[in-house]
Amino acid sequence: MAVVLTLSLTAACSPAPAKDTMGPTAPTGVTAASGSAQTVHVMWNAATDDRAVTGYEVYQQGRKVKDLPATTLMVDIVNLTPATPYAFTVRARDAAGNRSPHSATVPATTLAASAQDRTPPTAPRALHATADGSHEATLTWQAARDDTKVTAYDIYQADARIHTVPGTATTARLTGLRAGTVYSFTVRARDAAENSSPDSATADLTTTPAPGAPPNTAPTDLTATVAKGEVTLTWTPPRTGAPVTEHQLFLDGAFATTVIWGAEPPPGRATYTFTVPTTKPARHSVKLRARLPDGTWGDFSAQRTVVVP
Repeated sequence: MAVVLTLSLTAACSPAPAKDTMGPTAPTGVTAASGSAQTVHVMWNAATDDRAVTGYEVYQQGRKVKDLPATTLMVDIVNLTPATPYAFTVRARDAAGNRSPHSATVPATTLAASAQDRTPPTAPRALHATADGSHEATLTWQAARDDTKVTAYDIYQADARIHTVPGTATTARLTGLRAGTVYSFTVRARDAAENSSPDSATADLTTTPAPGAPPNTAPTDLTATVAKGEVTLTWTPPRTGAPVTEHQLFLDGAFATTVIWGAEPPPGRATYTFTVPTTKPARHSVKLRARLPDGTWGDFSAQRTVVVP
């Protein structure tokens, strides 16, 4: 007699993830300051979410004027009317589309127009950068001069603006930095007509490494000079316990070439000269990193900016 067995299998189904219905917290520390007749600079502190904040929305007079990624905590609102009061709020957004309440409303009045002002301020002087632990830094400088009035100072890191303070300030507090990382800062002064000064001298710093992290391996004291279309770099290779025979050169953020010494590398500071073809004055950024004894590439040096005529 044949016996037929019938098996009934019940698939074990994992429960569907709970729908995200909780919105982020409202951004705090919102500030708005006018640095010119047509611009207001809005900044805020990061919001929190039970999963993750994915973006921010900036509102002007209750109307959304900017959509920004979660990594951006400041923005310039432009094309405003001179000598006019405005009000701004900021909301956070998560991946499910939940929005936070509006932040506190902050007012700002654009400066009066000064159409005839075409003279930029002088460059800020004596810029000094101090690391405050692993994730913060303080910059200080001497005030710039202007034929009318300095209305703002813009802080740049590796040629990208990361912060703005009022024209009455000569110090800036920077947060959100990475541990054990080399940073390069410059400051420009700006007036009400949007004239910007030349860059200040560069100030470098290295944030404190995280506990147990290896020491920073970046080349140090990088200088860049320009003559007849050529850029000459001079730097101090990192201390690695063995001779450093190779460096990678990055131009405008992209790999450009490898600098290799065929024999024993030069003692002390190293020098390398290269040509940048150009038909008109061009601004370029340069940075280096060294090949370590274990064959890996080390940390990047501070970045330098040059104008090749």
